[in-house]
Amino acid sequence: MASTAEVLVAVKSAPDRFWEAIRGSTELFPKVFPEQYQSIEIVEGDGRSAGTVRLLKYAQGVPLVTFAKEKIEEVDDASRQVSYSLIDGELVNYYKNFKANLKVEPNGDGSQVKWCMEYEKANTEVPDPDLVKETAAKTFSALDEYLAKN
Repeated sequence: MASTAEVLVAVKSAPDRFWEAIRGSTELFPKVFPEQYQSIEIVEGDGRSAGTVRLLKYAQGVPLVTFAKEKIEEVDDASRQVSYSLIDGELVNYYKNFKANLKVEPNGDGSQVKWCMEYEKANTEVPDPDLVKETAAKTFSALDEYLAKN
């Protein structure tokens, strides 16, 4: 049975600026978050369009995971929205299905980042993905801080 979880983060960056940073995450995230990402590689596709497959290699010391492979399912630049699914990596041992949707919306002088995940646990022993939620929230806040300085 599928479950959902949501993260909402208010950021100071303008929606289009934050969205472009998300869209450029293949190159940007390993530079900005070396403690989290060793590298992000494009395995299939152009890195930005639906059908793209990316291999995320996590930095040593990141709990539970060493790598993840994700597939971009849908992209809508006009509404600043992207969805992707997990197709390989340690997390597939815990979750039969794991899909995330990210949307950047205007919010006052800044933006609101809405990140929703839909997941199905492999069994009842698997914990809720609270660490994934916490990591997403911290990443969006830290990215906003980076954009304010650069």
